[in-house]
Amino acid sequence: MPHFGDYQNEIYLSGLSNLLPKLPVDFKLLEQRAEASMPASVLSYVQGGCGDEFTQRHNAEAFNHWGLVPRMMVDCTTRDLSIELFGLKLPCPIFLSPIGVLGICTPDGHGDLDVAKASARTGVPMIASTLSNDPIETVAKNLGDTPGFFQLYTPKDKKLAESLVYRAEAAGFKGIVVTLDTWLTGWRPRDLNSANFPQLRGHVLQNYFTDPCFRALLAKTPEEDPSGAIMQWAETFGKVLTWADLPWLRSLTKLPLILKGICHPDDARRSIDGGADGIFCSNHGGRQANGGVAAIDMLPAIVEASGSIPVLFDSGVRHGSDIVKALAMGASAVGVGRPYAYGLALDGTDGVIHVLRSLLAEADLLMAVDGFPTLAALRQGGVVRL
Repeated sequence: MPHFGDYQNEIYLSGLSNLLPKLPVDFKLLEQRAEASMPASVLSYVQGGCGDEFTQRHNAEAFNHWGLVPRMMVDCTTRDLSIELFGLKLPCPIFLSPIGVLGICTPDGHGDLDVAKASARTGVPMIASTLSNDPIETVAKNLGDTPGFFQLYTPKDKKLAESLVYRAEAAGFKGIVVTLDTWLTGWRPRDLNSANFPQLRGHVLQNYFTDPCFRALLAKTPEEDPSGAIMQWAETFGKVLTWADLPWLRSLTKLPLILKGICHPDDARRSIDGGADGIFCSNHGGRQANGGVAAIDMLPAIVEASGSIPVLFDSGVRHGSDIVKALAMGASAVGVGRPYAYGLALDGTDGVIHVLRSLLAEADLLMAVDGFPTLAALRQGGVVRL
């Protein structure tokens, strides 16, 4: 039976023919390569965070104060990292977190499609962002047989919000992920110092420009008056969501409804009481608010409060060991963000696949060495605070 960890054997055996990996297998070198090759405006938007980026750094560093306790004399020659999530059988417990500038991470402007193709080839689900250089429908077609989810930035216009959800349903997405913390943009010095906001330059707005409800708001089409369409987008983006909106959100779809940005157990319980099918513990990777608690430190309380409801997690995930720790703490599935964006920028679809295979290989091998052949065994072992 093949395992994700077998990827290291492929690399070592290729080395016998003097073939080295095209991209690094570790995050530090991957980021360095991306820094050297990505356009400055794209790099700052992908890499940057809010304020002095304390929370962004803390998200990643906080994994270091949680540790696994190895168990010996356990047969881990056969391992199973598959999961069932919202009735879907998935080969691994990770997913591609939504990133709104994937389209401009590749020279051809179709990074969203490259990521969808990587999802199709690996079986790792993609959460496709509302902010995209290609329409929902085109992204969905490139997912192949791999299930995808659609992330909604809820616009102020309710008819437009409904239209986006209906389009995602019709395109075949298997769940709607509503981002709660981005009705306005946090203070991001890297982008502010270069006056760099890609959306205001017309990037990643195709889901709006192709939507009949959005086009009905315009005096002229986006093709006739791009600037007018961009300004209408700026006026429309970002509905302030309150608990009073949850029944309306729930009514939009029969698909699983996942609320992203939940970091307090009371909010998790209230979400579930209001009909949410999944809780997404995330602080947006530190991009939206600075000075907060690391997301991984908030995960245990969210898992406890959510009971049997699935808990997705992201923020600060850089290594396979981070994935394993989050799973051990009860996350149903773990999202990867910046690492795959760097792989995308460096080598398109193949770059994303390499990053995912590297993360999964590290996670698989760590579980094997530490004596956890299944996710159930891993969660039973849990973690300790260092």
